[in-house]
Amino acid sequence: MQNTRRSFLKNTALLAVGAAVIPGSLFADPKRLQRIVLQLYSVRDEMNKDAKGTLKKIADLGYTQIEHANYNDRKFYGFTVKEFKAILTDLDLKMPSGHTVMTRQHWDSAKNDFTDSWKYTVEDAAEIGQRYVLSPSLGYGVAMTLENMKPLMEQFNKSGELCVTHGMKFGYHNHEFEFETKIGDVLLYDYMLQNTDPKLVTQQLDIGNMYSAGAQALDYIAKYPGRFELLHVKDALRISKPTDPKPKFESCVLGKGEIPLKKILKAAKKMKAS
Repeated sequence: MQNTRRSFLKNTALLAVGAAVIPGSLFADPKRLQRIVLQLYSVRDEMNKDAKGTLKKIADLGYTQIEHANYNDRKFYGFTVKEFKAILTDLDLKMPSGHTVMTRQHWDSAKNDFTDSWKYTVEDAAEIGQRYVLSPSLGYGVAMTLENMKPLMEQFNKSGELCVTHGMKFGYHNHEFEFETKIGDVLLYDYMLQNTDPKLVTQQLDIGNMYSAGAQALDYIAKYPGRFELLHVKDALRISKPTDPKPKFESCVLGKGEIPLKKILKAAKKMKAS
């Protein structure tokens, strides 16, 4: 789904499922705003230029929670764990979750254990106060075959076990391809849900990405109750022509598109996800 970023702080937000927010008034009530986690990928350019300044602007707008999308070499946006934690503390910001890609390269088959790189990822996430470690990808260039997916799902469960020892939970953030690719006769996303332990692996359901692929959040919330502890809440505006072979969408301000946000949030809350 394309994103014009016309109103970058309004277009994309991570919503803890338990918070029932009416899209039309999402930004009108400060109390509601405090229950939303802003995904920093939506302001990635600003974060890369001036992380501290951007975080201050976010805090000044009333946000109290963020989700990172930049962790490399044991640093968040170029800052050590201690430095970044201090910045968040000064701004009274919390970071309950973050995106860091986990791939097969993070598993050492010879040792039958995770590499130090992934162990550090989990340790640093716990140190900074995260409750969720989320992988937003299956790895770059990975062939979506049973031969590759079966051991990767086993690795997901093992990562879940590792996160539990640090008081956290491991999860996955979807895009579009999981609803367009099949493992045998099963959609990849369904395969992932059916082959990971619900106690160890949760899902961060990106309702905009899946909608662009023709999948409906309401269907998955009903089919797999309790599996979605986090939502990426987006709305989508159809920009394709009736003659186009595949529908095309772009992100828009919540409540201005065609995704049934109120119904999704109501259903998610009913499932008592956290």
